[in-house]
Amino acid sequence: MSKRRSIDIEGLSHLTAIPVASRIGPLLVSSVIAPFDPGTRTVPSSIEGQYANIFRHAGRMLEAAGGNWDCVAKMEFWIPDASGRAALEAPWLERFPDAASRPARHTHVGQGNAVSASFIAWIEESTPS
Repeated sequence: MSKRRSIDIEGLSHLTAIPVASRIGPLLVSSVIAPFDPGTRTVPSSIEGQYANIFRHAGRMLEAAGGNWDCVAKMEFWIPDASGRAALEAPWLERFPDAASRPARHTHVGQGNAVSASFIAWIEESTPS
């Protein structure tokens, strides 16, 4: 069994002893990803700004673990209300433009006051960053 490795990134951390992601072998699993502006605990007022931060943080986690967006198998989003679904499409299609190669996605509606997310990725040893 491969040794587990904690993934930490500049600009996002938990207030407890939890890494932003954990990697065991090729499997990378994020903790909850908050929409904070990097290096702060400030949440943008716009949902577009919250999504931008979520994707920025997730991309940095993937990079820190040796992967990229092609490695993502599933993303989950928790959003305050259904109006947030439409704003998710632009950043989603930017990262995953190929309809034949997109990760699974689940969006939980009616959750919290801001957007949050998590992901699961599979990073082969030969994956270019």
